[in-house]
Amino acid sequence: MSRISRRDFLKLSGLALAGLAFSPFLPESSAFEATEFVRVATHWVSVYKEPNDQSEIITSWPRDTILPIYEVVNSGTPDYNPIWYRVFGGYMHRARLQRIRPAYNTPLTQVPETRLLGEVTVPYVQPYTYKAGEGWRPFWFRLYYSTIHWINAVEAGPDGQPWYQILDEADKTLYYYVPATHIRPIAPEEMTPISPETTNKWIDINLRRQELVCYEGNTEVYRAKISSGLRYVYDTPTGRFHIQSKHPSRRMNAADLAASDDENVLAGVPWCCFFTDKGHALHGTYWHDNFGMTMSHGCVNLTNEDAKWLFRWSRPVAPFEEIDRRSLDKRGFGTLIDIHY
Repeated sequence: MSRISRRDFLKLSGLALAGLAFSPFLPESSAFEATEFVRVATHWVSVYKEPNDQSEIITSWPRDTILPIYEVVNSGTPDYNPIWYRVFGGYMHRARLQRIRPAYNTPLTQVPETRLLGEVTVPYVQPYTYKAGEGWRPFWFRLYYSTIHWINAVEAGPDGQPWYQILDEADKTLYYYVPATHIRPIAPEEMTPISPETTNKWIDINLRRQELVCYEGNTEVYRAKISSGLRYVYDTPTGRFHIQSKHPSRRMNAADLAASDDENVLAGVPWCCFFTDKGHALHGTYWHDNFGMTMSHGCVNLTNEDAKWLFRWSRPVAPFEEIDRRSLDKRGFGTLIDIHY
């Protein structure tokens, strides 16, 4: 399998954003300029008069409402996650919000035969499908900020502008399309393995403390908060395991071990490291910000940044060029994981 150099990758980025005309599929960029937002990532999230859950509820916002952040407040409550956002009308607790800084991207003019991975950089994007005789139709789920997807090609979309054809990881006969400005192509170097020559790596996961620690021999090299399975309902298994396969992108459903019950589909779950044949994995998480508390159906939730570091550091070594283009993963007997209370 051929390797894509950074030089070749940059050569593909030839089409300027200035050439993009306004389109009903592309919100005006000034709406997002230099601003941080939160997206409601569950059915409803309440706005409180003060930054604590004992104060008066002013209103509630439904899933996928986008609100600008005016201030980040550490109120000291609740103890496990005391961060609140001051938004229009009051304060929202961050547990079920996704913090985002939207950005637009320069579309590629072509995609290599090896495909590319891409990251969504807007709050969400509505995919479309195309069939001869039927035309363009919206797909049944959205792609969310910070999710990772396989870019298969670049084509003219329903507005005549560049759209990426996305290969669906769960159904490799399915393709859908999204505006190219909404996806940041990931340079292969971003997946360069960390200390690949080191073999004595292992991961300690303490479910009582909801914490993961990575070691090389007896030396700690990384530490992160996690969200494991809901106790007595969706317990994360304890014992010693080894990473079996890595998926840089994975589409999961609510019945899978990743999510909470209020999601129908989780498309583009990033940086997955599976460690049981039942589907337990370490992976990035974009549908909550409540690390340090149990939240999942049995998987180990991490922030996307922590999951990406772990993907690069752990074994089997999985640089971009070694991801199998048929199964879209890298398999092998990998890093030891010791999970305990």
